[in-house]
Amino acid sequence: MKKLFQTAAASIIALTAAAAHAEDIKPAVVFDMGGKFDKSFNEGVYNGVEKFSKETGIKYREFEVTNPSQREQAIRKMAQRGADPIVGVGFAQGPAIEKVAKEYPDVRFTIIDSVVDLPNVQSVVFKEHEGSFLVGVLAAMASENQKVGFIGGMDIPLIRKFACGYAQGAKYAVGSAEVYSNMTGTTPSAWNDPSKGSELAKSQFDKGADVIFAAAGGTGIGVYQAAKDAGKYAIGVDSNQNHLQPGTMLTSMTKGVDVAAYNAFKDAMDGTWKPGLHALGLAENGVDWALDDNNKSLITDAMKAKVKEARDGIVSGSISVHDFTSDNSCPAL
Repeated sequence: MKKLFQTAAASIIALTAAAAHAEDIKPAVVFDMGGKFDKSFNEGVYNGVEKFSKETGIKYREFEVTNPSQREQAIRKMAQRGADPIVGVGFAQGPAIEKVAKEYPDVRFTIIDSVVDLPNVQSVVFKEHEGSFLVGVLAAMASENQKVGFIGGMDIPLIRKFACGYAQGAKYAVGSAEVYSNMTGTTPSAWNDPSKGSELAKSQFDKGADVIFAAAGGTGIGVYQAAKDAGKYAIGVDSNQNHLQPGTMLTSMTKGVDVAAYNAFKDAMDGTWKPGLHALGLAENGVDWALDDNNKSLITDAMKAKVKEARDGIVSGSISVHDFTSDNSCPAL
């Protein structure tokens, strides 16, 4: 009986400690340009932190950046208010996270899509080129003309990483495939310009492309609408966007940004949060392609088999997908 009492008492103490620890965290997230309802990258993060909040009852602070000058200010203000951990969304927040993390060494920061090498920063990056390779395979196989397109948002190495993997995947599936590639712009506004996205899509359709992959944030909405209007296919990015234009969206290249954000909060609550670099690809289920009721009629058995072949090859190492950010070149384009 004494042993039973001791065990019960220990359990109560452990539960009390866990509850106290959970109450100690004051999570926060700083969304980047485009806003938390961009139906893409930011929204994926939003879904992750919302899931955490609903499961635990722990509320989080948030801020939506509308111009670049706000990034550092917003992150610092979160730290000043006692937030911990703080999640920064997007590569552009890297410099701000680095600066503020040095000022607040006892606060935990998670940066998604960038690398900051500090003892209190967790850097979560994705092998976008691997996921893009898979949707490139599907695009080339779905194309009647063996001509497919890519439209990026801001012209940066990260987005060219998507474009390069996509082109390589298309040519893996169909050796004679042609790939057209355009970037929307060179400033952050390129992430939220649906009109420009529509214009670029129409230009690629005029050249014969009949499938376009958009890695362009809110700009992609214009690409998807243009594809629907033209009776062509589009491919979504970051979140599963198949539902946006059912029958038009061939698939989406998904990134587990929701999981990364959820884990940043959950691990901090559980006491298992760790700094350092976390690179997530196909082997880690960090990237993927989306198959659901909205697009299952568009994906043939042959396409499923080919994309599985590609996935298995990438995971095993027999297929090497070129990473544009490693040397800023793309043999497939």
